[in-house]
Amino acid sequence: MDPVIVVGAGPVGLALALALARHEVPTIVLDEGSGLCPEGPRSLVLGADTAAFLTRIGYPRAVSDSALWDSFAVWRRRQEVLRIDLTDSPTYHLPQHRLQRGLRDALTGTPLIRLVPLNRVVELEQDRDGVSLRTTGTQDGSTTWWRGSHLVGCDGARSTVRKLLKIRFPGRPAVDRNAIATVRVDLPFDGARLHREPPWRGDREASARPLPDGVWRLDWRLPPGRPAATETVDPHATWPGIVTGDTLLTRVTSTLTGWCGELPRFELLAAADHTAQQRLAARFRSGRCFLAGDAAHLHGALGMQNLADGLRDADNLAWRLALAWHLHSGGPQPGGSLLDGYEAERRGAVGARLRAVDQSMPLLRPLRGWQQTRRSLLVGGFRKHAPLLADGQLGTGRFGGAPAYPAAPSGVPARVPVQRGARGTTSLSELLPATAPGVLVPDLPVLADDGTPDHLHARLGTTFLLLLLVAPGTAVWSSEHWLGAGLMPRLAEVAAALPVPAEVLVTEDYPGAGPHTVLLIRPDGHLVGTTQGAVAEDLLALADRARGGPATLGPAPDPAEQPSPQQVDSPS
Repeated sequence: MDPVIVVGAGPVGLALALALARHEVPTIVLDEGSGLCPEGPRSLVLGADTAAFLTRIGYPRAVSDSALWDSFAVWRRRQEVLRIDLTDSPTYHLPQHRLQRGLRDALTGTPLIRLVPLNRVVELEQDRDGVSLRTTGTQDGSTTWWRGSHLVGCDGARSTVRKLLKIRFPGRPAVDRNAIATVRVDLPFDGARLHREPPWRGDREASARPLPDGVWRLDWRLPPGRPAATETVDPHATWPGIVTGDTLLTRVTSTLTGWCGELPRFELLAAADHTAQQRLAARFRSGRCFLAGDAAHLHGALGMQNLADGLRDADNLAWRLALAWHLHSGGPQPGGSLLDGYEAERRGAVGARLRAVDQSMPLLRPLRGWQQTRRSLLVGGFRKHAPLLADGQLGTGRFGGAPAYPAAPSGVPARVPVQRGARGTTSLSELLPATAPGVLVPDLPVLADDGTPDHLHARLGTTFLLLLLVAPGTAVWSSEHWLGAGLMPRLAEVAAALPVPAEVLVTEDYPGAGPHTVLLIRPDGHLVGTTQGAVAEDLLALADRARGGPATLGPAPDPAEQPSPQQVDSPS
């Protein structure tokens, strides 16, 4: 079998390659750049699911490389209107350059991954059996043809792969504009803060989010149409003595003075401008080719985490590609909807986020003129909607929480009514019970079939399916006792007879599930379904659902589309 080709060596492309390697699938990662990871101001808020995904694909330092937030506060003028205690729900803030370096370190120890820098994609064609790709060297102009079983474009917002596949990328070009700076400074508060209409002049909204080593990421929302605020900034300048970047310097000094009462000593490390767009590719799949990350979607308004959704793309796609790859040659093929399920689930989840922003933006953006003056008196109205501002910043609710993938018979994720609580909107995953098909399973203590203790999320991706048996009292007995008692022998037989590899785990308790319940879990942690007891027919039906329907014999089906070879002069 040919390897899978991944175009783009950013965080999403590297994470996808590592996830495929965990399933013993070789990949070639092509990148137009040199692969260097310079420090910058961009960062990522890790949710429980994305932190667990990074850990299991080979970046266990993801949490230790991050800053832990203990609270999140929303202020308006001189008044705190919302404070969220994060003690029981840890939130981690990871610099993007640390993320990329950690993934590259994991990649160097993986012989299944070949990283090829300084190669630009210029031509693509696919046929019944695979994908052919032509690249040119960015330094020597050399031409190379590559052959792969599948192709995934993780090459960013200006994706060459997307353009060669002629996939439209509609949306709104400028929803939010922000100036970003990372500053080493000692601020008089802990946790993250978002400040709407601060008392100092010149800013509508400013936020401070802790990073490791005493560094803070500062963000300012810019008025539309203004010149860039960081065009002349010297990212290596320190205070005192900074003389460049007057517009940014004014923002930094006025913001720090407003929060501290006087200007503290600080060091400006990096700065950038960022324009948040809302775009969604018309398709995430074309035959044997797929899009992921920024190449497939863009959203960043209200602090939303597009990179987190890119990592979820990689997690969702990797096990599907791995299953199709391993079953490709001469054996039973997975059901036709296995690979189509990636687009149905991930495009549906990101589309729901974009709709949530469109619905919430009028409530969270100040109006102009007399309307703004009138609304400024309605402090109660702002307090009511302030929890929405936390969702994007914290990666929670409809703006950033872990998605659920319940599918209607058509395969399109079902819609549910919007609910709001003290922390903003409620995500679909939070609305559904823990036993509903499609939800992300909680991270519970489990026992392997040899009696080894572990946690459920740590076992994800070690095989294609997990069979989790709810057996109260297991922990008080030795494994020699319960391995040969009750449902375990029968469940082990059923697991061995399933059409894809499966592992049996045992847990004392699972929310909403009674004793002798068996839960079938996908490699990305989403629940396929539940059965009562080890009924072979029921578990086989669930396994077929996970792999897109009953297996078929013969060669792989024709791609949905076969674009003719094309050439491009620039990825812009």
